[in-house]
Amino acid sequence: MTAADLLRFSLQALSGHRLRTVLSLLGMAIGVAAVITLTALGEGARRYVTDQFASIGSNLLIVVPGKTETTGLPGVTIAAANDLTLDDSRAIGRGVPEAEKVAPMVIGTEFVEHGSRRRSIAIIGSTHEFLGVRRIGLSKGENLPAEELGRGRPVVILGIKAARELFPGDEPLGRIVRVGDWRMRVIGVLEPKGVQLGADIDEVALVPVATAMKLFDRRSLFRVMVQVREGADLEGAKGKIVRLLTERHDGEEDVTVLTQDAVVSTFSQILGALTLALGAIAAISLTVAGIGIMNVMLVSVSERTREVGLLRALGVKRGQVLAVFLTESALLSAAGGLLGLAVGWAAVGLLVEIFPALPASPPPWAVAAALGLSLSVGVLFGLLPARRAARLDPVAALAGR
Repeated sequence: MTAADLLRFSLQALSGHRLRTVLSLLGMAIGVAAVITLTALGEGARRYVTDQFASIGSNLLIVVPGKTETTGLPGVTIAAANDLTLDDSRAIGRGVPEAEKVAPMVIGTEFVEHGSRRRSIAIIGSTHEFLGVRRIGLSKGENLPAEELGRGRPVVILGIKAARELFPGDEPLGRIVRVGDWRMRVIGVLEPKGVQLGADIDEVALVPVATAMKLFDRRSLFRVMVQVREGADLEGAKGKIVRLLTERHDGEEDVTVLTQDAVVSTFSQILGALTLALGAIAAISLTVAGIGIMNVMLVSVSERTREVGLLRALGVKRGQVLAVFLTESALLSAAGGLLGLAVGWAAVGLLVEIFPALPASPPPWAVAAALGLSLSVGVLFGLLPARRAARLDPVAALAGR
């Protein structure tokens, strides 16, 4: 029996039981499609986070108040958090040569009103260097005034969506809005930016940091973002900031300085592990599909007992009978895998159409693993029925026993 004969014989056997064949194909296809779709979602989330951080540059340091320290007692962790002040921000700008731009931040939420229009908006308090650090431009107007950090003018820059909602069809520049209990003059409107690091820049209001601290009655900063000069040593700048603030805080190292690369790497590892977990969960359905193929092949063996007996009587060897049934199960799993791959890619394409911001695409290893696993599962679960067919006694098989 040649390879062509073997293939033709297997195809005829499968086409003779179309309903069982189609159901087995669907089971395998669903498993492969699930692997492709879920791993594409995980990979899309990882790439989205990486792209978000890349959009604000690679030479960024983020100073966070507080530092987690483990004491001598097992399992006891103490978080020491002193205030991170405007003076600390000013000291970083003056005392760290690698620091090109320093943007202290205060964040809160407040109602912004103009006339009869009123809505809750995220308020970011910072300096004129904030836009450069976050790589955000102005569509019109001017930046926050460059002045001493302690001065808080009543001025505001609106995100483009916020400006359109508060001033529908009107020019917002120079107009007065009420932010909480403060009356502020609109001096600028941000360019469209969309969501960046989880915040919708189009729906924020940017005010001077001192103004925000008074508005929210704060003494401590939320963050200090430091843009390091191009080509400067990022780790060296990080160490200088830690030493400077430790000296300012009476010798206590009570801040954490995050490098952008470290944050990206951490997120990438977490989401990579999530992608693997999603793929493993989806792969369980492939096992279920393999069991379905085994059941189909077992039924096929019981229904084709006389056929197997005739083949053996005509001189077909046990190995060839084994090959016939293994070929059938391999064809089922391979066809189901290819069908599932097509369905999975279609589902991913639909997701990207619905959520264009998510760069979902299955990683190459997931595609190869899904196809390889579907074929392996089909052959593995087809082995038992194939061996059972190959071991049938020719005389008993011809007699239908």
